[in-house]
Amino acid sequence: MEPKSNSIRILRMPQLSQKIGLSPSTIYALLKAGDFPKQKKLTKAGYAVGWVESEIDAWLNRKN
Repeated sequence: MEPKSNSIRILRMPQLSQKIGLSPSTIYALLKAGDFPKQKKLTKAGYAVGWVESEIDAWLNRKN
């Protein structure tokens, strides 16, 4: 049995879209409506963003 890792996995938009089966425009619409986990800034300027996979998994579990 492998030990559990406490690392945080960040999903960028292509991986996020593929994982949840929604288009980027739908994801951004859900964000705007407050119905989706907020993205995290990956750079100081905020041009690169990603989503914490565990937050996405929790969101998926609530939707099912």
